[in-house]
Amino acid sequence: MKNFNEATTRRKFIKKIAQLSALTIVPRFVIGGPGYIPPSDLVNLGFIGCGRQALGLKNSFHATGSVQIVAASEVYGDKAKLFAEGVNAMYAEKSGTASYSGIKMIEDFRGLLAMKEIDAVVIVTPDHWHAAMSIKALEAGKDVYCEKPLSLTIGEGRAMVNATRKNRRVFQTGSMQRSWPEFRQAVELVRNGYIGDIKTVKVNVGGPPIPYTLSGEPVPAGVNWDLWIGPNAMVNFSSELAPMPKAEVWAQWRKYKEFGGGGMTDWGAHMFDIAQWALDKDDSGPVKITPPDGKDVQFLTYQYDNGITMTHENFGINNAVRFIGTKGQIDVQRRKLEPSDVTLKDKVISTNEKHVYFSDNHYADFLKAMKNRTLPICDVEIGHRTASVCSLGNIAYELKRPLEWNPKNEKFLKDDVANGMVTRKLKGEWNVL
Repeated sequence: MKNFNEATTRRKFIKKIAQLSALTIVPRFVIGGPGYIPPSDLVNLGFIGCGRQALGLKNSFHATGSVQIVAASEVYGDKAKLFAEGVNAMYAEKSGTASYSGIKMIEDFRGLLAMKEIDAVVIVTPDHWHAAMSIKALEAGKDVYCEKPLSLTIGEGRAMVNATRKNRRVFQTGSMQRSWPEFRQAVELVRNGYIGDIKTVKVNVGGPPIPYTLSGEPVPAGVNWDLWIGPNAMVNFSSELAPMPKAEVWAQWRKYKEFGGGGMTDWGAHMFDIAQWALDKDDSGPVKITPPDGKDVQFLTYQYDNGITMTHENFGINNAVRFIGTKGQIDVQRRKLEPSDVTLKDKVISTNEKHVYFSDNHYADFLKAMKNRTLPICDVEIGHRTASVCSLGNIAYELKRPLEWNPKNEKFLKDDVANGMVTRKLKGEWNVL
């Protein structure tokens, strides 16, 4: 697997995953079955969800020069129209023609999954849909790129991992910071001991979600609200959950526990991910989670089996991670790396030191993994473990008591109430657990 870094820990991780999944490197037309195209051709993509994030992702995938967006699914008619116009404009410009009309728009994503010519899907929906859509796609023989956080609950995330292995698919989690240089540099500095032994990590992101309390609004024409709700219990429509197509705001479903995990899973899925990566915990997680008690514990605190602690704490830099070691510290956020020893910012990590998986384009990395039938930089197991850290924090915040967690069997120790929060009820055919 020459596209994987030679770091010992990642080799062990890949070996472990391979044993679980029997994911072998064979040609795509053999693994994919009917409908797959030779790897030398363009990858046919289908988008599920056409909101604000999808508008950016279509450009990122198009920029690789290796895909053709052939279909998209969206329950909000005006958003579907806007997305189709954007895709058609891209291909019209590329072909040098006045117009182009080659993307098929489908309201119900199941129709998209039935299209044999689609090789992979890009899932860009609210979190409450991720598990059901991903698993249906995997069962349909599609490779999957799914936005972060991977899942709304820990149980759903594990089901997504199991379905990926069972169906021998490639799955990339949209934690694209792993393909950015400042985060890779921070991680390699930590792993190689440039700030000494790590004692604690601080992560500054938003807080936990709140229950859905918004009053209802009329459902706009062209919106299939039943299908937007999908696996969840019905709630009233609100434009906060599904803004108008051209509104310059992010949808606020992230704030509500029925649909998202608050700032803990929104930005947390990015920043806790970097902490997990640096601590070499991509296939594990913390063993104890203690919420603040207003007395001895000031901040939500995670403890790992090696004694390292990680706090959810505002340390003065928004959406950032601080690594504190015996010889210094490193702050990292998007486009900014600030080590206490400024010479480390541009330190070249030599070839005989520890290196992590290298990717400088998250989307091209996914396509490369599809072609080679290998694990991408942010495989589903990694995405699941990061989302689990976020969810564990939310559960501790809600229960307001310390929790002990076994990352091997993914259960709380002697706590039936907490274990009951590892998953949730899903309606009808969307119950993929």
